[in-house]
Amino acid sequence: MRIAAAQILSGRDPADNLRLVREAVSEAAAHRARIVVLPEATMRAFGAGRLDEIAEPLDGPWATGVAEIAREHGVLVVVGMFTPGEGGRVRNTLLVTGPAGGGEELHLGYDKIHLFDAFGFAESDTVEPGDSTRVITVDGVGIGLSVCYDIRFPGQYRELAAAGARVTICAASWGSGPGKIDQWQLLARARALDATTFLVAVGQADPEAEGAQVTRGAPTGVGHSMLVGPDGTVRDEAGPGAGLVMFEIDDDEVTDIRKAIPVLANGRVTETPATETPATEESAIEGSAEEAGQ
Repeated sequence: MRIAAAQILSGRDPADNLRLVREAVSEAAAHRARIVVLPEATMRAFGAGRLDEIAEPLDGPWATGVAEIAREHGVLVVVGMFTPGEGGRVRNTLLVTGPAGGGEELHLGYDKIHLFDAFGFAESDTVEPGDSTRVITVDGVGIGLSVCYDIRFPGQYRELAAAGARVTICAASWGSGPGKIDQWQLLARARALDATTFLVAVGQADPEAEGAQVTRGAPTGVGHSMLVGPDGTVRDEAGPGAGLVMFEIDDDEVTDIRKAIPVLANGRVTETPATETPATEESAIEGSAEEAGQ
């Protein structure tokens, strides 16, 4: 399976960003990609304006436009957008649309579960969390979905693997800062190895690398999209700037690695023994008195 990672730099205008989607999908299709993955917040970049102004349902014009692009080029497109939530908040949604094989067409979303309330940013102020994981099937291969901060939570990736994922996608708009690229690389490798799946990690390009204005305090991207194998090794990695990277995935390798490193099969959940509450001096005295009375 050939997967294209479209490392773009989205901006404020959803229409302009839809044009970026069209250009990336067209180029990826020309390179015979089966799936094209674009970053989190492709619909509108973080820090570029209110998200509730542009959020729309999966049958709205933006998502429908992506579906038309996917249908035109005969590929499955995975891309970050925003859908309406409750109480004025939105949902950080990963749209999946296009042919899934066997005559089946997909048009669905995964809502980001873990919100980025870290490093001084509070995503939960404007975004409502999702409440369920999601695995799709493309040409018979299970593919798990995740978004950005989800990558810090290994349980989600093991749950996706248990539900049939052999490839996991993580679409991100990773926040910059000291050590953040190292963390992105380490976490991608760890999550692939935790679940023994391929991990396709696709991020927004670094604004500084593209000569664009940086929105301080917002997670606007660092680049470094990558493919990690089920053995935790980085197979390919982009730099900080915008561009398209083609990843080749051999599903048979997942089977081989899971035989060699059967962490999913060998995993155990044990119960923690209840901790006995130390007796206080008063209870000890009372106990002795009761025993003496017997």
